[in-house]
Amino acid sequence: MKAYVFPGQGSQFPGMGKELYETNPIAKELFESANSILGFRITDILFSGTEEQLKQTNVTQPAIFLHSVILAQTLGEKFNPDMVAGHSLGEFSALVGNKSLSFEDALMLVSKRAKAMQNACILNPSTMAAILNLDEKVAVEICDEISNSGETVVAANYNCPGQLVISGTIKGINLACEKMKAAGAKRALVLPVGGAFHSPLMEPARVELEAAINATNIKQPVCPVYQNVTAGAVSAPEEIKKNLIAQLTSPVKWTQTVQQMIADGATSFIEVGPGKVLQGLVKKVNRDIQAFSA
Repeated sequence: MKAYVFPGQGSQFPGMGKELYETNPIAKELFESANSILGFRITDILFSGTEEQLKQTNVTQPAIFLHSVILAQTLGEKFNPDMVAGHSLGEFSALVGNKSLSFEDALMLVSKRAKAMQNACILNPSTMAAILNLDEKVAVEICDEISNSGETVVAANYNCPGQLVISGTIKGINLACEKMKAAGAKRALVLPVGGAFHSPLMEPARVELEAAINATNIKQPVCPVYQNVTAGAVSAPEEIKKNLIAQLTSPVKWTQTVQQMIADGATSFIEVGPGKVLQGLVKKVNRDIQAFSA
């Protein structure tokens, strides 16, 4: 069975999508449609902007979504998923891939999500850190200990065995990094991000996005989506909505998602979008599984 997976924030690079735009009329039409929907020429930033311009959350998230979804559209009949999943932002791309969401509705939600998250970052200065080679149980216990002392620190991304991303207040994250190094972590590295994504500090963004998601028509998908919040197969539109809303303040259970997809019959993982991050994570979960780019 084919599992199609879609990347999230961090996989962007300057110039992405330019070749698609210049060589494929379907891609060009969709990119131009996106310019109109967003109200600015995101293609100018994508194709000739700087890395710094591309890092702005209100640009990054729609940019990655567009590259992923438009690439899937250009594959035509070759794009035939038995199951889909996306890492954080990538879940919106996955929902276009399994026809739960229309291109236009998903792009509007992604744009609103990016702005809501940016606003939440301004309200609550915060950050994230990558923790390498520390037992997850120990890491979570340290997070709980710091949170109980008045700061906020939580596990945010279960990326693969040995790679956990934590999220929280700046003071809390710095303290957690010290404690996790002392507990045996190979590395505890604060990430250059604008806020504590997938943590309770994103609650203002969750509230802001909830109304927009509830007002959006989510259709019966052609195949299940494995959502970040549950790591399980979901096909019911109302359940998809509920999990999308919860995603902003809940951890991304990527390790568990890949494991469940394999348990449910996935024999190959095809990454659709910029970069090769998810292929690497899949191989770290199970090195015997095929993983490659679309």
